[in-house]
Amino acid sequence: MTPDPNEKLEQAVDRTLRALPPRRAPFSLEQRVRAEIARRAALPWWRRSFAHWPIAAKAGFGVLSALAIYAVLALSGAVPAQSGALETPLAWIEGGLAVTRGIAGVGETIVRSLPPLWFYGGLAFCGAAYALLMGLGAATWRHLQATGR
Repeated sequence: MTPDPNEKLEQAVDRTLRALPPRRAPFSLEQRVRAEIARRAALPWWRRSFAHWPIAAKAGFGVLSALAIYAVLALSGAVPAQSGALETPLAWIEGGLAVTRGIAGVGETIVRSLPPLWFYGGLAFCGAAYALLMGLGAATWRHLQATGR
């Protein structure tokens, strides 16, 4: 193998740059960063991320989330309801789920009646449309970056 002719130059530039002292951030940037850190530290617990919440709030959130999941599953029929207390006030959701199941059944019937060629043609069309959209987006981005807008 022949060594890279620019390797010595690269090593010399690397040594020179590593020998330079680290640069300090501009004073205005340093002040803005410190102010943002102080602002975030002053936020109340409910405005911070979940990791900073008190244990009691995390536990309450977990219990309420579990109850919400159970209610959705009970109303959808996946879990049998234990009492009628949950079903009566939210009976309209059960009706909505029945309508949704009916619409899904009609959609399933339509999809099953389509020839496979139409399905694959639709997938190809969607793929081509996606590629076109990504290409146009990339071209627009490059144009905007080149013009400085």
